[in-house]
Amino acid sequence: MSSFRKAVEARDPDAMAATLAENVVFRSPVAFRPYPGKAITAAILRGVLRVFEDFRYVRELTGDDGREHALVFEARIGDVRVEGCDFLHLDEAGLIDEFTVMVRPLSAAQALAQAMAAQFDRIQREAVN
Repeated sequence: MSSFRKAVEARDPDAMAATLAENVVFRSPVAFRPYPGKAITAAILRGVLRVFEDFRYVRELTGDDGREHALVFEARIGDVRVEGCDFLHLDEAGLIDEFTVMVRPLSAAQALAQAMAAQFDRIQREAVN
């Protein structure tokens, strides 16, 4: 898990993508349907890097089997403070195959939805390139 966290903290989208399994499923805090696949997940994460300011992980929790992780974070979107958690599951190879994000408070979820909606055309283009 340290490789993903280090990649995020370095704001390195290529290193972040390298930690994802081809069959990763991304679950957004602001969209009902999951996004399956490495290409779209990596593109979403690049979009998040463009949206979040002052992002930092403040706590990490690991399950007993070492394959379940929760990374608690804080960030900003403009003037809106965001608190959230990345819930990650690793496959047998140590790559992320499940990625679920939760955020709070409601104002943060709304700001995130609006900011990511503005990014989504670019995200979709990046996912196919």
